[in-house]
Amino acid sequence: MEQREMKELLQQVAEGNATVDEALLKMKMAPFEEIDIASLDHHRGIRQGASEVIYGAGKTPAQIDKIAHTLWNSGQKTILITRMSQEAAETFEKDIPFTYYEEAKVGLVGEMTAPKQKGYILVATGGTSDIPVAEEAALTAEILGNRVERIYDVGVAGIHRLLAHAEKIMNARVIIAIAGMEGALASVIGGLADCPVIAVPTSVGYGTAFGGVTALLSMLNSCASGVSVVNIDNGFGAGYLANLINNMEADK
Repeated sequence: MEQREMKELLQQVAEGNATVDEALLKMKMAPFEEIDIASLDHHRGIRQGASEVIYGAGKTPAQIDKIAHTLWNSGQKTILITRMSQEAAETFEKDIPFTYYEEAKVGLVGEMTAPKQKGYILVATGGTSDIPVAEEAALTAEILGNRVERIYDVGVAGIHRLLAHAEKIMNARVIIAIAGMEGALASVIGGLADCPVIAVPTSVGYGTAFGGVTALLSMLNSCASGVSVVNIDNGFGAGYLANLINNMEADK
């Protein structure tokens, strides 16, 4: 939707010729922008509450650069880039604010959104090897405007490490439980928490872990109520879902 069209629409609301809900619907249905390599959805934030995210894997550094700059120049002031390679980060044109988080392979154009809710999202990992996926989840949630707490390397092989954080677990609004191997962490946390638990299986583990399939099936078969599961290594999906839950109207 161009500025002229939006101004006309707002004028209709001011004059009583359109309701606020009618105007909002038209904004949600506004067209996207086509560039030679992508079709950019500038109004996703209006429809879904979070603006378009760039998935970096499979894109060249030049493509990432062009998409990010187009979004920025169109008014999107917080742009998340996931699965961004070191090469793409190094060659990114720094004429706009840019930060790269190497461990998570996350790029940020602009600044993180200030937390919108008093509640926090807790990100927990079974082991240190799960931290890259955890950081993708945590940074996604933080960039989208959430307070995030982290407890890493608290897997069931030494369950007393997890229980030492019982207060944090019980006070969280959403928990993201990230683990490879047999993926038991999500079930244990699900048995302690009174909030939604988002389980993320990782591809960490020996041969019969099957690249995360064993953890995935274990989490899908969790006997703990309130546990949902995203795909293997999908930290972004978990962080995004946790953001939606944390920003629902009801406060914890």
